[in-house]
Amino acid sequence: MPHHTPLMGTIVAGFVVAFLMGALAHKLRISPVAGYLFAGVIVGPFTPGFVADIALANELAEIGVMLLMFGVGLHFSLRDLLSVRNIAVPGAVIQITVATAMGVGLALYLGWSVAAGLVFGLALSVASTVVLLRALQARNLIDTERGRIAVGWLIVEDLAMILALVLLPAIAGMLEGRSGSDGGGSLLTAVALTVLKVGGFLAFMLIVARRVIPAALHWTAHTGSRELFRLAVLSIALGVALGAAYVFDVSLALGAFFAGMILGETQLSRRAAEETLPLRDAFAVLFFVSVGMLFDPAVVVEQPGPVLATVAIIVIGKSLAAYAIVRAFGHDNEIALTVAGSLAQIGEFSFILAGLGMQLGILPPEGRDLILAGAIFSILFNPLIFTLAAGRLGDVKRQDEAKAQEREEARQRERREHVVLVGHGRVGRLIAEGAAHRGRALVVIEEQADFARQAEEAGREVVVGNASNPHILDEAGIQHASKLIIAIPEGFEGGAIAEHARRLNPEIVIFARAHSDEEVGYLERLGVDHVIMGEREIARAILGLAATSRPAA
Repeated sequence: MPHHTPLMGTIVAGFVVAFLMGALAHKLRISPVAGYLFAGVIVGPFTPGFVADIALANELAEIGVMLLMFGVGLHFSLRDLLSVRNIAVPGAVIQITVATAMGVGLALYLGWSVAAGLVFGLALSVASTVVLLRALQARNLIDTERGRIAVGWLIVEDLAMILALVLLPAIAGMLEGRSGSDGGGSLLTAVALTVLKVGGFLAFMLIVARRVIPAALHWTAHTGSRELFRLAVLSIALGVALGAAYVFDVSLALGAFFAGMILGETQLSRRAAEETLPLRDAFAVLFFVSVGMLFDPAVVVEQPGPVLATVAIIVIGKSLAAYAIVRAFGHDNEIALTVAGSLAQIGEFSFILAGLGMQLGILPPEGRDLILAGAIFSILFNPLIFTLAAGRLGDVKRQDEAKAQEREEARQRERREHVVLVGHGRVGRLIAEGAAHRGRALVVIEEQADFARQAEEAGREVVVGNASNPHILDEAGIQHASKLIIAIPEGFEGGAIAEHARRLNPEIVIFARAHSDEEVGYLERLGVDHVIMGEREIARAILGLAATSRPAA
């Protein structure tokens, strides 16, 4: 049996070199993304030494994109998507048009054709899924209005690029004079077919998948097998994405996003997010490595002017366009700066467009090199760009933090010997009502917006967030609480919450729910004081009633 295969070599080299360069970047106090990109250059074909397989690296990176979009979908409801349509749809379309026009202008200046400029401009107009989401996640902005607008913008860009990939051959042929008199008809046919496919995919997800996916995952969860649940989550995320691509010609990322969004409407969304997090992070790193592998450093020396102009279009031109659009639609400066900074880069769709342009014989090789150079530098500097674009937010953020600290100090003064309740669903709501009748001080932790709103309307003290995050537990005053009641139905996620709570407050008494003997054993091993399994409690209640009841006379 061979000890080395292209797949094994690519994965091992990608992870090992990325770890070393990421650690070095951390040591130098710069973004780890810079280390991952440099790792790709090291294992790429343009530097001496080991060369990883570029095609395999790109496919592995695509898994990271799918898992990342699936994770975002878990926290993004259809209501959130529709709430930002008035800015995301026109904003993305206008920004793509402006950026494409700038790209065409640069292409004509360099002596390329209009068709080549169209491909080049489109490639510069679309932001990278991975980079945008990493920027938002690093600053906990995905669940904010700013984050929802940026993600909605990204979804519209994805849909626009799907349409562009279908229409590009016909449009390029018309511009080059190769389509004949039937060019307009073929273009309309392509548009209609693409809209029909995307509409069919959305209808399938909202009508069929909305019923099948949650039911399948709930059944898996009740088996009590953590391995089977994890496998089910990955199967749904990757299976729906691949199926959407094959059947409906929808991008893998978009298919995974809608799979996550459908699953996010269930109570299992938090546990699904936890199970996919390690793989999401690992394969996201491979994305940056794969981008670095495509970069030929010689292009910077050979074409410094065009490289600088390309980067300027991505970083300055796109950012200014996005900022102006958001402001023109009546949103405040904070939202405009956040969106502008997060979109100031390009990525995976840009490479696909460049590859199609090369395949059609439209885009010259130097165009592909400029796109890759633009991607490298924009991704490399995006953390700094994001910070600079949102620099004005620093004072606002500090003010918000000061207010939050004052608010939290006031809350903490009131939170002594209270009960922290995780989850305000069917069981949690009953517990909260019982605690209120007994006069017990109670703080509810709830991640789902509708349940949190119900708790607030009932007069509860609510902390919105995932209780597996120690900062959320800290905000709920876990250090001074007397009891922690984990009322969510996911026993394994409850174990993670219990671990963090015990670390923050070793004396706290913890109660948790379980649905299987495996979950009971798992929770007890983690030091949960009282584990309540529904079936056992029902059996005890029935036996108690049977023992005390007398037969009718």
